[in-house]
Amino acid sequence: MMNDEDPNLDESLILRVKRMIKSEPDSRNDLIEMLDGKRWKSVLEKQELRMLKGVLQVSQMQVREVMVPRSHMVVLEREAPMDELLQTIVKCGHSRFPVIGEDRDEVAGILLAKDVLRFFVESPGKTLDVTGFLRPATFIPESKRLDTLLQEFRSGRNHMAIVVDEYGGTSGLLTIEDVLEEIVGEIDDEHDPQEAELIQEQGSHWNVMALTRIDEFNEYFSCNLDDDDYETIGGLIMREFGRLPRRGESIRRDGFEFTVVQADRRRIHRLEVIRTEVAETPE
Repeated sequence: MMNDEDPNLDESLILRVKRMIKSEPDSRNDLIEMLDGKRWKSVLEKQELRMLKGVLQVSQMQVREVMVPRSHMVVLEREAPMDELLQTIVKCGHSRFPVIGEDRDEVAGILLAKDVLRFFVESPGKTLDVTGFLRPATFIPESKRLDTLLQEFRSGRNHMAIVVDEYGGTSGLLTIEDVLEEIVGEIDDEHDPQEAELIQEQGSHWNVMALTRIDEFNEYFSCNLDDDDYETIGGLIMREFGRLPRRGESIRRDGFEFTVVQADRRRIHRLEVIRTEVAETPE
C-alpha cells in the first residue's frame, strides 16, 4: 500500500505520469500544457518535468531550429599549417572538427582531437598528414527531425552531422550534445563561458549572456541602451526582432551588432556582440 504522504514513492516515473492523467490529451501541445499545470509539481521533480517536456518538444523540432549556424562553425582548413591547426584544437577544446577545403561548402571529413593526440604520442617528431586521419562526414538536411537524428546518432555511433540546404551548401552543424540539451537543458563544460561571467571578451567580439541586465551592459560598454521596457539584454533583442530569433540571426542597433549564438524555442541564451561604431555614452 502506497504512502500518500511520502513524496519519494517507490514507483517509476511512467506510473506517476499515468496516475496524474485523468483524460487522454488530444495532442502533444495539450500534454505539454498539462505538464505545466500546478498539480504536477507535487508529483514530479523540476528536472523530470523539464525532461518530459523536452522529449515532447524535440519530437516536433527540425534540425534548422537548433543547429550551430555556418558562420559560427569552428572548422579546420585542410591546407593550414600544422601549428595553426593545433592552436585551434587546443583553444576550442572540442573533440571533433569539420575539415574544409577551399570553403565551408567543401567539407572533406571530420577530424577527432584524440586521433591527433594519439599520433603525436606514438610518432613524436613526425609531420601529421590531416587527410590520412579524416573520418567520413555525415550530411543531413535542415528539415530533418531531431528525434530521428538522435536515433541515428545512437545507432551509428556518430556525434556530429553537417547540415546542408536545398542546394547542397553548408548551413551549419549539429552535435548529439545540441540535441540532448533540448531535452535535459544546458550541458556546460570547462570550455563554455562561465555562468558568473555574463560578459566575456573574445578578441574582436564579446560573448554576452542573454540574462545580463541592461544597466550592467550599459556600464560595461559605456553606452545607453533603453531599459524602460525590459530588464535584460535578451528581452531587448527579442523586442527588436519582434519574435524569438534563431541561432545565427543578427540585428544592429545603437552602435552594436547582436548575433544569436544560443537559443531554444523558449528564449535566447547567449549573444555575440560586436561594436559597429562608437555607441552613445550616457549623460
